Amino acid sequence: MIEIRIHGRGGQGVVTAAELIATAAFYDGKFAQASPFFGVERRGAPIEAYARIDDKEIRLRQHIYKPDFIIVQDATLLGSVDVLAGAKKETKVIVNTEKDLSKLLPKIKKGQLYSLPATQIAIKAIGKPLINTALVGAFAAVSGLIKISSIEKAIKERFPTKLVQKNIEAMNLAYKSVYH
Repeated sequence: MIEIRIHGRGGQGVVTAAELIATAAFYDGKFAQASPFFGVERRGAPIEAYARIDDKEIRLRQHIYKPDFIIVQDATLLGSVDVLAGAKKETKVIVNTEKDLSKLLPKIKKGQLYSLPATQIAIKAIGKPLINTALVGAFAAVSGLIKISSIEKAIKERFPTKLVQKNIEAMNLAYKSVYH
């Protein structure tokens, strides 16, 4: 089973990103689930969401404590939330930032750490800093677990018609923009 933990702030589409990953995996013929973790938080408060992907039915319903992938939608969380909690030696980390990640996350080895300017990509494609589809595209590029066509299908299902093409553009730009 592949476990993905997404960190962000309320209002950034963290839960939607987990749902898009799970839906795309489902369209690829896999078993998947997505779940949020938040309490009474409000817009701007740190939150987490989880996604799991497997070739067999997933019965587990709990937090993800040892993720295979960590997605950080807001790099300001790196100083205030332990986003690497439970990270394994092989965990891959994707961060929305243009900063040098080797200084921000020195514990993560080269080849396991990926960054992209998801906020700038979203502003270019969508016109607003709505970064979740960009980070789902980055996840697809890094992981190879979900197909672009399946993400497109999930986006078409999730977003209003007027936002579909813009979100698909953000996803595609991010897919091509991930670097480590």
